[in-house]
Parts: sequence; structure tokens; C-alpha cells
Amino acid sequence: MNDALVTNNLPVPSVTGSLDAYIGAVHRIPVLDADEERELAQRYRDNEDLDAARKLVMSHLRFVVHVARGYSGYGLQMADLIQEGNIGLMKAVKRFDPDHGVRLVSFAVHWIRAEMHEFILRNWRIVKVATTKAQRKLFFNLRKSKKRLGWMNMDEVREVAKDLGVPEATVLEMDSRLSGRDIGFDAPVDEDDDAPPAPVAYLEDHGADPYLSVAAADEEDNQLDILQRALDKLDDRTRDIIRRRWLAEDKATLQDLADDYGVSAERIRQIEANAMKKMRGAFAA
Repeated sequence: MNDALVTNNLPVPSVTGSLDAYIGAVHRIPVLDADEERELAQRYRDNEDLDAARKLVMSHLRFVVHVARGYSGYGLQMADLIQEGNIGLMKAVKRFDPDHGVRLVSFAVHWIRAEMHEFILRNWRIVKVATTKAQRKLFFNLRKSKKRLGWMNMDEVREVAKDLGVPEATVLEMDSRLSGRDIGFDAPVDEDDDAPPAPVAYLEDHGADPYLSVAAADEEDNQLDILQRALDKLDDRTRDIIRRRWLAEDKATLQDLADDYGVSAERIRQIEANAMKKMRGAFAA
């Protein structure tokens, strides 16, 4: 969106220009009624009509602005949030099916918020505050649940944990991440002599050896290559068992695999043991 957008002969400035001008312009774009929206969506779906897709996107830019305002408390630029939300809106238009009987605005809100969430999590802290799906859900719900700034007391922790259905320890950990702040790696020029040292003074790894780092990386790559070759030599069932038992994020139990393959858990254990023996041989060769 580096160039001006145009719809119905109305120029719309880039988000990277004047934000107030952009917001004013998108609010002057007419809102589509249900029949117009359905007709445009059908044209794009059936004929890949890019002009129809553009009109669908343009008519919903004001909604992206509305959603972005709900995330203004994260200290990030509103223009950046809007830009990310616009990407989500375009993804939604690409996937929208008018025959499902819902309006585009209802369908698109998920995609718009998903892009904004990803942007917030990438940029809100130098160090990641949420990496798993469960942590991301807690991150956004916790910010909405907190009644005040600063650290939460135990009554608030218990209340939030109960409302969100998570352990109190998980709430405390995320609260500490939210309440923390980034500090400069290097000390400021005018730093007081009595101030604690900057991280640069104590985080240096004197034992780091570039040669050893490269060698370790090469060894890791070599081990991964051996693992892949060993897996390739297994039959499909055995390979699937090993992947699901040891390599998948959500590891399957012996009984899960036994149920899937219609055999006993003991048989799955035997297959797994034989496969591991063969794979250890590959690494020892």
C-alpha cells in the first residue's frame, strides 16, 4: 500500500502517509449493502475479478481502523497495526465464500485480528512474551482482564486463573512478562556512576569460540541428515510410529497408536524398539 489507493474515483492515501488523512478517506468510502457485497464476492470467486476484490477490500478499510483502535494500549504505531490488519482483510477476501450466508465483516474479523496479534507479539517486546498458542491466548486475555497497571495481587491472580481456566502459576509467569520492560544493552552516555552496570558488561560469553560454534552447527546438521536417512529406510507404518512417538509436538501414546493401527500396545512397543535399534545403528556407523 505504498501508492495511493483509488475507489469510486476517490483517492485514498497510504497508511504510511498522514494517518488522520487516511482514516478520514477510508470513512468516506461507501459501505456495501448485502446484495452488492454478495455480487462482488461472487465475481471474485467465480471469475477472479480483481476489481471486485479491490472494492470489497476498500469498503471494509474503516472496519480495520476500528479493530486497530482496540489494540492501541500496546504502545505500537496505529499505522502499523492498520497496515497489518489490511493484510488480514485481504486474506479474508481471498477466502470469503458468499454462499455461506454471513457478511464479509463477520468473516474477516478473525483474519484481521490474527495479523494484528502476530505483529504485536513480534514487536511488543525484544524478548518474546508468548510463543505457544496457549501463551498467546493468555497474553491477550490477561491484558483485558487486568484491572489496573502494575503487578497483580494473589486475589486477582486467582480470579483471572479461574476465568481463563489456567493454573495460577501460568498467570503469574505471564504477568511478570507483561510487567517487565526492555532495557538497553549498552549503558547510556550520561549514566550515573552509581547505577547498575548495563547488560553489555556482564553478558559477554568469554568462552565463545566461533570455530567451535560453526563445528557444532555442522555436527547438528550432520546428525539431522543421518536421522532423516534412517527414517527413510523404515517402512511407512514404522516411520509414522516413530514420528508420532518421538518427533511430533503432541506425542502419541502406545495405546493411541495401537488403536489407530488395530494392534496391541505391546506390538507397537516392539515395532518402536526394533526401529530404534536400527536407527542407533545408523548413528554408530
